[in-house]
Amino acid sequence: MENKAPQQFPRLESVTRPTVPTEQAGYYLDRRPQTMRMWAMREHPIKPLRINGRLAWPVSELRRLLGVA
Repeated sequence: MENKAPQQFPRLESVTRPTVPTEQAGYYLDRRPQTMRMWAMREHPIKPLRINGRLAWPVSELRRLLGVA
């Protein structure tokens, strides 16, 4: 069985895009992508955008949840 190295993402403070994909949002919030998808269905504690059938998580909301300026 091959182990995959965890994907590396930039620090949240340095992200300049308005949204990030599910895997990246989960990384910042220390949650698995499946948890993020459940949150998307409940729209709690953060509401993602849906762009072409994909979830896009607002960076401003991630920063708010984490208390990052």
